[in-house]
Amino acid sequence: MAKRSRSGLKRKRQAESRRVANQAMASRVKTLAKQATTPDTLQDAISALDRAAAAGIIHKNTAARKKSRLVKRLRSGAGAV
Repeated sequence: MAKRSRSGLKRKRQAESRRVANQAMASRVKTLAKQATTPDTLQDAISALDRAAAAGIIHKNTAARKKSRLVKRLRSGAGAV
């Protein structure tokens, strides 16, 4: 059995709380991206992607790619999926 230092236990608690918060934000981004069928909802999805990229939850290029695809889907008229 590994030794458990106080600092190690604290890091474990911090990592778990960050994981839960990051998971919630990533899930919210996916939900908003699926719901982006109008310009208003598209703005919400883009904002969520930018926030997730700024927080380091997704890479900035991944956010840019997803935003580009959302805009392309909306402009092509295939927004109602």
